[in-house]
Amino acid sequence: QVQLVESGGGLVQAGGSLRLSCAASGRTFINYAMGWFRQAPGKEREFVATINWQRYKAYYSDAVKGRFTISRDNAKNTVYLQMNNLTPEDTADYYCARDRSPLRVATSTDEGAYEYWGQGTQVIVSS
Repeated sequence: QVQLVESGGGLVQAGGSLRLSCAASGRTFINYAMGWFRQAPGKEREFVATINWQRYKAYYSDAVKGRFTISRDNAKNTVYLQMNNLTPEDTADYYCARDRSPLRVATSTDEGAYEYWGQGTQVIVSS
């Protein structure tokens, strides 16, 4: 059973930064793309960023491109989301997720492509 545990959320002022972490259990973490999604109050969950298993291909939503950076440390079974220049519109619960298929080069922005999900970590950005 794969478990994903997010951490690093909190309250920050607009313009500030946070780094989210997602620790994964299981020895096959290295073979799977990982993604971050978020869900704001009253809204549907949306794609934020994804990184493939080889770590060289990352993709971002237009809303966060240029401000957020996804990375992974396969030795630590951890994926990160560095969030800079935060705005109140970034307020949401953030979830990490693991791809269904191993060794996939092309990452996906579709929730259905991800099989395991963490419990989420809350980010609140005050104006």
